[in-house]
Amino acid sequence: MQDNKREFMQGVGRGLEAAARARGISYSVALADNDPVLMVKQVGGIATDKTGAIVVAPIDPPSLAPALKKVIGAGTYVGAIVAPPATTVLNAPQYLTGKVLAEAAANYIRTRLGGKAKVVLLTHDNLQFLAPRFTAMRDTLRTLPGVTIVADISPATVDKEGGYRTMKTILLAQPNIDVVLGADTVVLGALRALREAGKARSDQFLGGIDGEQEAVVEIKKGDSPYKASISLASSIFGYAMGQQAADWLDGKSIPQAMDILPKALTSSNIADYERDTANPGPVYADPARRASYLKMYGNICFDTRENYINFPWSSETR
Repeated sequence: MQDNKREFMQGVGRGLEAAARARGISYSVALADNDPVLMVKQVGGIATDKTGAIVVAPIDPPSLAPALKKVIGAGTYVGAIVAPPATTVLNAPQYLTGKVLAEAAANYIRTRLGGKAKVVLLTHDNLQFLAPRFTAMRDTLRTLPGVTIVADISPATVDKEGGYRTMKTILLAQPNIDVVLGADTVVLGALRALREAGKARSDQFLGGIDGEQEAVVEIKKGDSPYKASISLASSIFGYAMGQQAADWLDGKSIPQAMDILPKALTSSNIADYERDTANPGPVYADPARRASYLKMYGNICFDTRENYINFPWSSETR
């Protein structure tokens, strides 16, 4: 079940579909279109239609939690992206993810912008599970005395339109921006606003998180302001969750949690990334290649399903 139609979630779907095809199980998609009430209703239907496994990206975790607990108790595999409860929780080391992007930006500021930059952070601080990304960005940029964060704001919607509207407002007060950081989808919207205003420059550093295809296209242009995207390889972890769901249905033990490891995509490594995400099966089958994208923790099976994760899990929490 998907929270919206973002490219990131479409990548998850492609991975799940490929795994289902490889294991001979049926697969379907239910779109909630950012409607938390509809998502609760969709998950509620799982309890009565004998679905064996679901993968969900919760829109409003607290409202969805009771329905997910019910289907877990009934024996259904529940894979959740970031927010519990779940049989298996998929998360990224969120602080590290933000740090990888911020360090790429900081290096660019030092080497290409003379150590000085006006920076815009397009955040999701209202989502507690993602907030560490932006803490890491602030911590990293704070080490550069020539950097000024001129805007640190959460767009009203986490999509291109939200980034576009927010950037248009920022440009009224700050017409000359050097760096924009956030999720790919909102930074792509900000890029559109910069271009419309005639304020996009080839020496700017726009960088995002998720490895969305449109961001990859921009990076490959060479002269685009878009310089980097932090890939969370959604098709690869989608494939992994699909395989784990099939293993669960076969009565096997599976991981309780997985990290998707952040990779900074640049013009020099995009070809390998595109190869791996287009065909995640061989990546999952090769332990060394899989370990470069995924790290797994713990174990759970049908008989121990009462031990499901019901707290905000992160490998960075000790």
